[in-house]
Amino acid sequence: MAMTAGAGDARGLNRRPSPLRMLWITAALSVCFLGIQWGLRDAPLLWFAALRALLGGGALAVVAVFQRRPWPTSVGAWGKITLLGVVNVSLAFAAMFAGVAGLATGIAAVLSNAQPLLILLPAWLLFGERITARTGVALGVGFIGLLVVSVPGGGGSGALLSLLAAAAVTAGTLMVRSMTGFDVVVLSAAHFLIGGLLLAGAALILEGPPTIDWTPRFVIVLGFLGLVATAATTLAWFVEAQRTPLASLTVWMFLIPIFGLLIGVILLGERPAGWTWLGVSLVLVSTWVAVTKQRIPGAGPPGHLSAGPPPDIPSDGST
Repeated sequence: MAMTAGAGDARGLNRRPSPLRMLWITAALSVCFLGIQWGLRDAPLLWFAALRALLGGGALAVVAVFQRRPWPTSVGAWGKITLLGVVNVSLAFAAMFAGVAGLATGIAAVLSNAQPLLILLPAWLLFGERITARTGVALGVGFIGLLVVSVPGGGGSGALLSLLAAAAVTAGTLMVRSMTGFDVVVLSAAHFLIGGLLLAGAALILEGPPTIDWTPRFVIVLGFLGLVATAATTLAWFVEAQRTPLASLTVWMFLIPIFGLLIGVILLGERPAGWTWLGVSLVLVSTWVAVTKQRIPGAGPPGHLSAGPPPDIPSDGST
């Protein structure tokens, strides 16, 4: 039977995510920021982002066709998928790649993965996942932490673009909460392909015909970003999203900026200022407090199924 977005049962949604699976997902997504920085040496920004989306979507489409998964047939369904592609791929990827181009890798990783803080308030407003006073204080501290990271640590358009990428991925996650009945592989493939095609159109207008230096480095980076950090992480994330609640998943997303900062320090020789480490610490602590060691917001007693389908993938890197 094909997996569909929103599938799950009461027992499944009370599970915790698989630690090993979440570790490799977050590690792969954190490496994206290093890969983007390397790839931008050989390709224009928008064309690079478009190629990543199209490669990942194409790989998932091959899987969907090979496994004979059902594709949507109604105009309304394709309209929802198109809107998701615009927000979760076109806007998110363009802002993410541009943010990396304008910031240090570690700082971009922190700001582009602010979804754990950004998603809690709209989840409460839209889906009734209640925010406690403790969570509200944590959100405020986390917001201060993001400001501390973005202003002294780079600021400017790069920081704003990275936060825009995080907001776009958050919006995409919330959109998928209401998109029940879609096969998850088909939904992922279709929205990546549509978003990638729109990015390619924007690239053709703004950057002209693609001038890409197909070095071995670029081929390896593009293959990793498209096949591992887009296609594979999408499917792995959906496995967890089908069986675990939102609050249990979001805390794992916080490992992405930590890995990103460490990669920037170890491999690129970046030296974040003391203010940056202070801001990162504030964001870490606030997010951890907001999503752990308390009853899941909006959930009932054990055995009770919260309303609404599980969340979609994070975009980091990607969706």
